[in-house]
Amino acid sequence: MTDYTKLLPIHEVKKIGEHDLHLEIFKGPPIYDAETVTKKPPLLFLHGAYTGSWMWSKYILHFVQQGWTCYVMNLRSHYKSRVMDMTRITFDDYLEDVREVLAGINEPPILIGFSMGGILSQKIAETSTLAGLVVIDASISKEVHDTVPYPEKDRETVSEIIMPAPVRQEFASIDETAEDIAFQRKYLQTESAKAFATFSVLRGADGVSINGDLIHCPSLVIKAVSCEDEDQRGQLTAKQLGAAYAGLWDTTHTGLLVGQRYVEPVKLILEWLNRQHPFELTEKLTK
Repeated sequence: MTDYTKLLPIHEVKKIGEHDLHLEIFKGPPIYDAETVTKKPPLLFLHGAYTGSWMWSKYILHFVQQGWTCYVMNLRSHYKSRVMDMTRITFDDYLEDVREVLAGINEPPILIGFSMGGILSQKIAETSTLAGLVVIDASISKEVHDTVPYPEKDRETVSEIIMPAPVRQEFASIDETAEDIAFQRKYLQTESAKAFATFSVLRGADGVSINGDLIHCPSLVIKAVSCEDEDQRGQLTAKQLGAAYAGLWDTTHTGLLVGQRYVEPVKLILEWLNRQHPFELTEKLTK
């Protein structure tokens, strides 16, 4: 089994705030032409439930190589952040963690969130100044679920005091090899049941309401699509955010980050980033 965290380039590590949030900082080389150096906003990557910064391991090098500085955070009690009582942690606590990391970045970043991190990112974007917003297979908002609800037979009410780590079978999925799944099984952890009871409409929650009128940064929505309803939910999320949209058929939720087709969303994001932040943002090099 390849542990993709071991293949990451040398990077800086910081512990942020009273909860010792584990933050990894990867700095790409500046992109030069004859007399200028391109200035790009930093990227802040926010993981989903049960996971941590390790989930972005396949992504990071692609962005660093194109000159993007990548901040890759961990919510409290996730991965290498300080371990805490998961029965007490709430969705609002996670929002506080993101704001705390944002406060330590000296310019508005582009926030890139996956799954639970995607709905957290949308809520953050209502009140924080961001250079951009990318959500990858985000947990859907209350408004999207009200329009295209999940069938009641697929919804389960949260009853646990913590959410146990997902059981991943060893066999491959449509876009993940057995090795990709083994990598995830090594690091998957428990999650806050209180957070799930707030945001996860699949777990019986009412869901988090998002006011797209408060979100003013350019945005991109990427969705793993297995059926027409899922594609419609992705399109409605994009409409709510005023975002560009890309639905990737025959991909899986975690496969978008660690599967065999992970390069497809990476390319979509890089193309979108380069359209939003082209090379005119430059300054003269010191002679």
